[in-house]
Amino acid sequence: MSDLLRIDGSQGEGGGQILRTALALSLVTGQPFRLKRIRAGRPKPGLLRQHLTAVEAAARVCGAVASGAELGSEAITFTPGAVRGGDLQCSIGTAGSATLVLQAILPALLLAREPSRVVVEGGTHNAYAPPFEFLACTLLPVLRRLGADVSARLERHGFYPAGGGRLVVDVTPSPTRAPLTLLERGPVTISAQALVSGVALKVAHRELRVVHEQLDVPVTALEPRVVEDSPGPGNALLITLASDTVTEVVTGFGDKRVSAGAVAGAACREARAYLAAGVPVGAHLADQLLVPMVLAAGGTFRTLAPTAHTTTNAGVIEAFLGPRIRLDVHDDGTCLVTVTPRGDRA
Repeated sequence: MSDLLRIDGSQGEGGGQILRTALALSLVTGQPFRLKRIRAGRPKPGLLRQHLTAVEAAARVCGAVASGAELGSEAITFTPGAVRGGDLQCSIGTAGSATLVLQAILPALLLAREPSRVVVEGGTHNAYAPPFEFLACTLLPVLRRLGADVSARLERHGFYPAGGGRLVVDVTPSPTRAPLTLLERGPVTISAQALVSGVALKVAHRELRVVHEQLDVPVTALEPRVVEDSPGPGNALLITLASDTVTEVVTGFGDKRVSAGAVAGAACREARAYLAAGVPVGAHLADQLLVPMVLAAGGTFRTLAPTAHTTTNAGVIEAFLGPRIRLDVHDDGTCLVTVTPRGDRA
């Protein structure tokens, strides 16, 4: 058995990303680890339902022993076994993010011997996590360029706080691995969709009007949509910025304490920052590409200034695999990210 790798969960941004990345890399490398001070940088430290579900899913994928895996735990020891594909169903039981649970297990399933179908029930559209549309339209198409054979579908929306959403991901392992190069973006076509469930349709119209005014998006590219399959109320504004190389999805989430105009305004500011930088990879995609790229054939991409999530992710990767991520920040605030795959010498 490999020596136990010890990781401090308070490092960097001090959130759940450290746990998810550690689980993903442990599954692939077979390296057991102990993580202490889990989510020490958050107001309520320790494992919440979303994080515990990720640990349980990872353990089921490889028959791992996970001691300390209980709600509120601030330390776990995870000893993985051999990764197996197959059918896996996970229920968070809250509006915790279904897409974030996938982060912990998807890299390993892409490398398994058997195909897999993963069903995750929980939040599909909630703040502080990528919505389903980001997974399906932004992340998965880029993973396919790395050689992955993976698809996703949304069977039921789940907004905060009710949750109850359902997404299905199908994975067929492929031996093909290709390096990723995303250096140029090209012209961008912008569209937007405002989702409402149990919320007045006028909220969607107000959000889309702001997008029209601030981003000069044609009315024909704006879609208000009433969602009828969600167990609870909710609102999400999805701004899609599509180019020949990548599709970026910027999201704003409705909140009773925040006006529709303010929700849309914040999303428009994020979209404008991405457009002004001229880079193909947005900040959230940059964070999520590091693990798949280091486990595939590496590569390079241009993005915005690295976030705390990105630098923290790079630190956890280094703990497992040595220095693999190089971040060159330029004078204009953009960043060139170079990823050396795990099989090569860094």
